[in-house]
Amino acid sequence: MAEKKQKRWFWITIGTTAGILMCILIVMVIVDPYFHFHAPLKGISYRLNSERYINNGIAKHFEYDAVITGSSMNQNFKTSMMDELFGTNSIKIPFSGAAFEEIKENLEVALNSGNDVKYVLWGLDYNGLNRDYYWQGYSEYPEYLYDNKLWNDTSYVFNKTILFEGLLNTFLWNLSGEDTTTFDEYSTWEGGRGWDSISHTYRRSAQILPMETITEREIERVTRNMNENIIKLVRAYPDTEFILFFTPYSALYWESVYRDGWLEKQIQMEQIATELMLECENITLFNFCRETQITDEINYYRDKEHYVAEINDMILQWIAQGRGLVTKENYKDNLAWELEYYMNFDYDKLYVGYEQYLIPWEE
Repeated sequence: MAEKKQKRWFWITIGTTAGILMCILIVMVIVDPYFHFHAPLKGISYRLNSERYINNGIAKHFEYDAVITGSSMNQNFKTSMMDELFGTNSIKIPFSGAAFEEIKENLEVALNSGNDVKYVLWGLDYNGLNRDYYWQGYSEYPEYLYDNKLWNDTSYVFNKTILFEGLLNTFLWNLSGEDTTTFDEYSTWEGGRGWDSISHTYRRSAQILPMETITEREIERVTRNMNENIIKLVRAYPDTEFILFFTPYSALYWESVYRDGWLEKQIQMEQIATELMLECENITLFNFCRETQITDEINYYRDKEHYVAEINDMILQWIAQGRGLVTKENYKDNLAWELEYYMNFDYDKLYVGYEQYLIPWEE
């Protein structure tokens, strides 16, 4: 009798466990909070968050004809403004802290999604130029969301974190009556700006180092980084217009490279990247280095690189107007102007009223 009861409880336990797992599987596949299997379902509101979990699904399953991408410098773009200015139906898939390779790989997904992608808007970070082409900012990655292997999708449907942070939050989102997050809202950030924010991450270095020029190894690194992650991709999709721009860092960034002896080298790297991009017919390149009304105004920045949402709006408007367009005829003059401007810039004026930040951090 005892043996029969044990067997009965064994099979009840197995059946109950299998039933629960099957229910989780079915609900996860149907709701699909990160769009791994399909596009969002009508009648369900989705909370868009967790870029590295959700961007691949957006790229695969949404309907669109334009893409906004890049690092965190591009998170505050509004697809509604892009659509109004360019007549598009766009998505936004930025990656915080991303290098060029990660952005390229997700763009390949978008460009092979079956959508007729007319435009790609991509902001290029100055500090991303001198990296190895394969550099990744993140070692842990949800690879099971990015490959086409059905067997490892168990890591998605039976993932405790995704179950609670993805599926459960989707139910709570709907119960609260919220609508699906718009791409204007997705990945955006607000917060501090100006010295009260910048001072947490930046203080000028104590000395000015001798100016360096670019080495052969650095020329090779920048060239390969651009070729492997941008130029090859652009040439593989000649019917798509790639709108690329150098993200306008603040004058404090240029102070940092000036005092580190890297200013001339930074401009030389920018020249290499510019010349490579200007050889591609389907790249339209912009550089806003002369828009000093923003780069010299640190209240537009939360640190020495990241600008607030107003600047993203300005960038879209300037691109639509053709303002800041880089051509084969003007790029050398622009680079010479940029070098001259920041080589002779009065960096002390950025600290007026905040002179305490002129004192370097103690080593």
